[in-house]
Amino acid sequence: METTETAVTDKPAKRTMSQRLLDAARGPNAEKILAAVSFAESSFFPLPPDLMLAPMAAAKPERAWRFALICTLASVIGGMAGYAIGHFFADTVGKALINLYGYQDKLAAVEQSYAKWGIWIILIKGFTPIPFKLITIASGLLHYSLPMFIAGSVITRGARFYLVAWGSK
Repeated sequence: METTETAVTDKPAKRTMSQRLLDAARGPNAEKILAAVSFAESSFFPLPPDLMLAPMAAAKPERAWRFALICTLASVIGGMAGYAIGHFFADTVGKALINLYGYQDKLAAVEQSYAKWGIWIILIKGFTPIPFKLITIASGLLHYSLPMFIAGSVITRGARFYLVAWGSK
């Protein structure tokens, strides 16, 4: 009789950042983490808060609007941080983040679009799944009107997150 040995490893499989966010959505600090992810996504983080918002809203539909509000406020504040990175630290942190995510070519196109469309860029791009950090950093880099940037961010991010919350209920 022949025996075979199987190797058993005690190492757990590596979880992706998306999987970690889904796990965090179920945890006791979900709202705090949701706020942190919403803030970070608007200035430097690669993953959207929708990854947490949708399952949280689906699990607790009675709190969906609260979760959307948390996302909106944190995203706008994070957007202001991204704006500041572009405005005050364009040559260091701003360009490093743009290069890190490979947005060098996109920045020139965004600059041309801002010259032509202004607030519409923020309203349209802030609603789409493209990384909002590109818009926030570019807005600061291009010295776009801060009050218009904030107003556009509140409208577009709020619409997006409330739509995700509504669709998840």
